Amino acid sequence: MTAHTPLAGLRIVEVSSFIASPLCGLTLSQLGAEVIRIDPIGGAADYNRWPITGDGESIYWTGLNRGKRSVSVDMRNPEGQRLVQQLVAAPGAGGGILVTNAGGRDWLAHDTLSALRSDVITLEILGGRDGSPGVDYTVNAGLGFPSITGPADHAGVVNHVLPAWDVACGLYAALAVASAARHRDVTGEGTRISLPLEDVALATAGTLGYLTEVQINGSGRQGTGNSVYGTYGTDFTTSDGARFMIVALTPRHFRDLVAVTGTTAAVEALATALDADFAREADRFTHRDVLTALFTRWFREHTAAEVAEALSKTSVLAERYRTFEELVKSGELENNPMFTPLDQPRIGTYLASGHPASFDGHHATVAPASAVGDDTGSVLRDLLGSSDSDVAKLLDSGIVGGK
Repeated sequence: MTAHTPLAGLRIVEVSSFIASPLCGLTLSQLGAEVIRIDPIGGAADYNRWPITGDGESIYWTGLNRGKRSVSVDMRNPEGQRLVQQLVAAPGAGGGILVTNAGGRDWLAHDTLSALRSDVITLEILGGRDGSPGVDYTVNAGLGFPSITGPADHAGVVNHVLPAWDVACGLYAALAVASAARHRDVTGEGTRISLPLEDVALATAGTLGYLTEVQINGSGRQGTGNSVYGTYGTDFTTSDGARFMIVALTPRHFRDLVAVTGTTAAVEALATALDADFAREADRFTHRDVLTALFTRWFREHTAAEVAEALSKTSVLAERYRTFEELVKSGELENNPMFTPLDQPRIGTYLASGHPASFDGHHATVAPASAVGDDTGSVLRDLLGSSDSDVAKLLDSGIVGGK
């Protein structure tokens, strides 16, 4: 183990699909753990999920499964189920860890596996806390965020594009596994972990005050469009059609925004007329529309380059809106040490992100994603001591797939 791979020595078996569970495994892998993903023969439902290459290979799947060893098993077959159980419970101080979103399977249940290995750690990602199915988009629909997302004058709901709850769930899951492994190191005890996607979303909404304000104040907030709730922040369009997001969180930010837009006298007069103190976030938010009207003219009279240059000399928090294409073509990925070239079979060579945290200045990276079943034979040999003939028999019988 090195500072760059703090979880080296851990071995996780992952029976999963889609985002949250594979992201948990990817995060653990980036931190040095050995992660073995087990799929049904031919791949799970996410194996060909979009986005895909022109040849139909899933960019999505390979992105989430980099650095993992891949085993394919007929998990409807009792022998295949026993094989998966053996892989989870295989000996080794860092082994005995299962991550899955395939809930409701008795043969993968914590009690079943703990009978084979008493210190087993199992993490099961659920949809609803009652075990009912749910995905990011259905959980989000029942939470309240779509009702306040989108243009302020929009009467309907707007889903977010980023599967935020899946992402948060995957990261919570990785932290939970690392915590349980630490607990096992100290006590020798295994842990059963249940992590409902619904509760990840509810916990986040509660922590950030969305649920608390309803309980305390009796009502929730209204949608504010692109305005930042509770402070001053919104978007502006330049003379050449570019758009900038501007945020003034502090009095200094706001003073600089007023100065750069040449609206000092107008803002002072406005403060007097409204009996407002724009050093206060609440007043900046309450009177955001009239403030925005004052600032808009300056943005409309300047090009994107002029706006960027002027704002760069201030403390104002600002960024130009860009597309993914613009970001990639800007060259920023090449200049970010988190990104390194990855030659991904079936996909091509591209700049892939490592773990966003750097350890002693080093971003942990991972190897390419295997195709489903590429590592079946080697994993069976390494973990279970299977012979070549044993592996050949399992392949011939259809209990396992791959090579």
